[in-house]
Amino acid sequence: MSIEVLNVSKNYGEQKALDNVSFSISKGEIVGFLGPNGAGKSTLMKILTTYISADEGKALVNDNDVIDNPKAVQKSVGYLPEHNPLYLDLYIREYLAFNADVYKTPKSRIEEVIALTGLTPESNKKIGELSKGYRQRVGLACALLHDPEVLILDEPTTGLDPNQLVEIRELIKNIGKNKTVFLSTHIMQEVEAICDRIIIINNGKIVTDKKLNQISESTEQTIVVEFDLKIEEQFIKKLPNLTSYKNTHDMVWELTFTSDQDMRSVVFDFAKENGLKTLQLNSKDKNIETVFREMTAKK
Repeated sequence: MSIEVLNVSKNYGEQKALDNVSFSISKGEIVGFLGPNGAGKSTLMKILTTYISADEGKALVNDNDVIDNPKAVQKSVGYLPEHNPLYLDLYIREYLAFNADVYKTPKSRIEEVIALTGLTPESNKKIGELSKGYRQRVGLACALLHDPEVLILDEPTTGLDPNQLVEIRELIKNIGKNKTVFLSTHIMQEVEAICDRIIIINNGKIVTDKKLNQISESTEQTIVVEFDLKIEEQFIKKLPNLTSYKNTHDMVWELTFTSDQDMRSVVFDFAKENGLKTLQLNSKDKNIETVFREMTAKK
């Protein structure tokens, strides 16, 4: 496994940032790590990069324990933190040369990562003269300098404009062809465009761990229906295969079913049999955003 997390917990005083978290990531996967602010994403990433220690449990990167063998972990991980730390007064090559010395990486690698991350057009500038998108590229170039097997990226597209976002997204996707990538983000379109799998964390606990194709292939379906008359909850409960329901507004209901059958026709027939008309009848596609909302909604 590229990453293995076993029953990891972390507290900050009275606050439990991580609560018995476990998952594993195979070599070559691109995994999106999602969760609301304060859910524990950055804490776990800092543990995996040996920046902080867990209170309980075990974490391994490329079979190296983050506590017992931190140097080996650091050599095999490229890390881009949420707040990308850069020396703005240095030229791009100066900054990469400084980090190459830290990693004891050959200087020839500098030109390789400049080309790989698309920095060539700006490579003669100081970092302080770069746009936010190009600064993120410098951070990625630095993370790739020592040719790590695993990339850990914490909110890599925060603050980018739409064009910059697409560019960085494509860059990460291309890098992911040869490396394991574990990235956190709030942008659902980014996950759909880049990732093979999502892990959702909420209040320090893993609440979802699925391949992207499992989400679209789910037998669960949500239908929004508006009747011409107001009806009671007991009436709605008579629908077959109904797993949950919500009266969202006046005569509008959001109904969730578990069935291989398209339940819109069932709802339509049910209304007709009971003397009702359907003013609207729409299926809500199951996507990452709906899963995220369901799994992180405040109870």
